[in-house]
Parts: sequence; structure tokens; C-alpha cells
Amino acid sequence: MRCRWLFGLLVAVFGSATVVGAQVPGLLPFGSGERLTFGIRAFKFGTIGHAVMAVTGPTYVRGVETMLVSMDTRMGVLFMKGSDANRSWLDPRRMTSLRFEKHQRRPFSSADDSVDIFPDLHYWSGTHGDSGSTAGAAPLDELSFVYFLRTVTLVPDSIYAFDRHYDRRRIPTTVRFVKREILRTPAGEFSTVELEVSVKDGLEWKDAWVVRLWISEDRCRLPVRMESAVPLLGAGVMTLESAVTPTCVAEAGVRQRSSSPRR
Repeated sequence: MRCRWLFGLLVAVFGSATVVGAQVPGLLPFGSGERLTFGIRAFKFGTIGHAVMAVTGPTYVRGVETMLVSMDTRMGVLFMKGSDANRSWLDPRRMTSLRFEKHQRRPFSSADDSVDIFPDLHYWSGTHGDSGSTAGAAPLDELSFVYFLRTVTLVPDSIYAFDRHYDRRRIPTTVRFVKREILRTPAGEFSTVELEVSVKDGLEWKDAWVVRLWISEDRCRLPVRMESAVPLLGAGVMTLESAVTPTCVAEAGVRQRSSSPRR
């Protein structure tokens, strides 16, 4: 995909210290025990699977207390079935990733990867022998970046460039504030902010990987909807079906259900 900006907007480029400093885990919009369930639809095929995002912990990486955030996805049509399992060990005080694992299964291939990230050393190392330096002192991976976006407030009609990915080949990550929108989902009705996130893929694609993300404008800052290209199946959308948020209470005026309604 190619991401083109067709209009003049305010461009803001932030370093990690400017956007987010030390965090108090108890004040974050997410915490241990959170479990979000999504339905996945492909525009050409209808419902093709489901996904679960969860937060557990605390757990420790090299002596540092972290949250373990995960995203498990299963989808497919007929014989074209696939799954993804992503894990990120997130230091919630510095909002930086210390370890990232992903396991992909496709009809004709599979891939496993694990990366250890050392923010203080500005260095990362992967299990396949690859390594490199980080651009800043608070690097993130693809999954932890979604949780990071839940902690920041962006200005309407603006574009932001974040040098936060641990792999320099994949920076900057560009985020555009698109618009505000009311979304009705099986999990409830939410006032949301639509963001367009463009991530460079320096490993496989020459162009950017573009994801549209709708985040609720309440205290929980939930990812209500995500839209992107689904491998082998074309464009697809993930919609929140249920949300368990024991460390966060949505603000009044947002009608939210804790589980999916009967169909």
C-alpha cells in the first residue's frame, strides 16, 4: 500500500521524552486482566475469524516488572487458514518494550521470531542472528505501539511521526488524526477517534503497511475497530465484540457491554 498525504496539515515530530515520560501503571487506561475480543470480517468473504487482545502480569524480564500484552488471531476461508500469536513484554513505567515474540502460521508457510530489546543500551537482538541499534531510549514493537497510542492525546487535523520502532528500518511510524466518529459495535456504542497509522516494512514490502485504528474517547481508550489488509484475503476489519476491563471504568455516556449480545 502507498500512503499519500493530499492536503497540507500540521506536522508534529516527537521524540519519546516529549510524548510520554514516566508512567504510573495504576493510571494507565489498561492493566492486568483486560481482555478484548474482536470479530474479523473480510469485505469479500464476510466473517473469517476472531482475535483476542489481553493484558496479564506482572511478569519480569531481566529483573524489570512488565505487563505481558498479547494478541492472538485466527482466520481463514476454506483451506486458506492462518493464525498469528504476538507477545510483547511492556515496561509500563517507561512505556517501552523489553521483549517481543511472534508466531505466524499460513497455508504454505510459517514463521517464528523473538527479539530482546535493551532500551538502556539502545540495542536489540533477535533469535535469527539479526540485531541493531534503536533510535531512542523507549523503543516499541508493533503490538506495544497500539497500547502506547492508548496513552497519548493527539490534536485534530494533525500528522505525527514517531521514531519508536526498535528496528531503525521501520521508522518513522506516521499517525494521522482523521476524524471523530460514533461507532456502534456488539460491545456497545463508543465515541471514537479515527487514526491512520503508517508503518514502514523494511523487511518485506517497499511501501508502508497502513492500519486504520479507532480508539474510544473514554477512560479506557479501547481499540474499538482496526482495518487493514488481511494476508491472502484482502482488506479486512476487526470490530470489538466484548471487553473485560477490570482496571478501568468507562465514563458515563458511553454505553458499553461486558460481553457480546446474543445474535
